[in-house]
Amino acid sequence: MAMAMALALSMGAAAAHGQPAEPETLSPGGIATLGGPSEPEHRQQLFISPSGQPFRSPPGAGYPVGLWFAQVDKRGDGKIDKAEFVADARAFFAMLDTNHDGVIDAFELQAYEQNVAPEILGAYRIPEGGLRPLPRGAGGPEHRGGLFGRRDRGPSNDPGDVSVLDGAAPYALIPDPEPVASTDLEMDGRITLAEFLKAAAQRFDRLDAKHLGYLTLASLPKTVAQQDAERAARAKAQTAGR
Repeated sequence: MAMAMALALSMGAAAAHGQPAEPETLSPGGIATLGGPSEPEHRQQLFISPSGQPFRSPPGAGYPVGLWFAQVDKRGDGKIDKAEFVADARAFFAMLDTNHDGVIDAFELQAYEQNVAPEILGAYRIPEGGLRPLPRGAGGPEHRGGLFGRRDRGPSNDPGDVSVLDGAAPYALIPDPEPVASTDLEMDGRITLAEFLKAAAQRFDRLDAKHLGYLTLASLPKTVAQQDAERAARAKAQTAGR
């Protein structure tokens, strides 16, 4: 708890001076990606990267998946290869590993869940009329998630369950409710750098469905939150045009 508080205080102090706590804590668009939203959550768009890093943008701006993509695409060629993808995961691991011991422990995981991406502690209800099949992998085998062992739901006979997604799932390219905790591949309560990078490589392969060896922004699936935002924008435009 003390570590979580220290992380929050250090990030708050940095924000007060207009500087990130570390160089990596600002996205290319200048939007803070650590320390929680700078505006009320319901007013912001949220994207959670495959490694669990949150990116936020104000209403009317582009969906923040573009901020993540620009951060990872170091060559600026419009493509992300596996090396860049894994390097981005390594950088985020270093941000979470605040005591620099090469392990994300329970305190650091708690700091992530409570201060960095607090949205993953909740659930997302898809607006009425916006139901769609869950993304591939959702509702499948259970995955351990979070400091307190939360689990995403397995298959359910309740048709209403399809309208609710847990944790990071509605904001992510891969619907994992807790993308950091789920990298604890040994399930021993500690996440090593090797585990985190292995999970990143697996996630790249999953997103590179055509085995091209790279990802483009256009080839990425749209998150549930992005789809709902676009649907709401279309509905608003139709109403305005009447």
